Amino acid sequence: MSVPTRQPRSVFPELSEIFDTLRWPSFGTVFGNNLIRVEDHIDDGRYIVRAEIPGVDPDKDITVTVDRGRLDIHAERTEEKAEKGRSEFSYGSFHRSVTLPPTADDDDVEASYDKGILTVSIGLAEETESAKKIDIKTTK
Repeated sequence: MSVPTRQPRSVFPELSEIFDTLRWPSFGTVFGNNLIRVEDHIDDGRYIVRAEIPGVDPDKDITVTVDRGRLDIHAERTEEKAEKGRSEFSYGSFHRSVTLPPTADDDDVEASYDKGILTVSIGLAEETESAKKIDIKTTK
């Protein structure tokens, strides 16, 4: 069984990673702090994506979907603090989309959450030859 290789990434980083590096003092990123950092790799015929999402309840606050070659991770965080007659609350919505390898199996997806880390594992089918030679017809 051949292990599918991942499509090479562009030499240019994803736009979200570029914008995440643009920081203004005390203002967070240009577009807010609403990005989910992810890492990905292939292990034993599975495409693994790990995302840092601490401080959420995975049953209520995280949604993971796979559709047409894209993995979407959406999370909502609400936090309230009350002490000595003073209260604070913060909330935010976080989203990240990841393009899946061409051989990803949308029907073989598992997700788990442990200690603030969401792990999504997607099965990969055997890689088939994608290039196909087309015969050219000529008229006489």
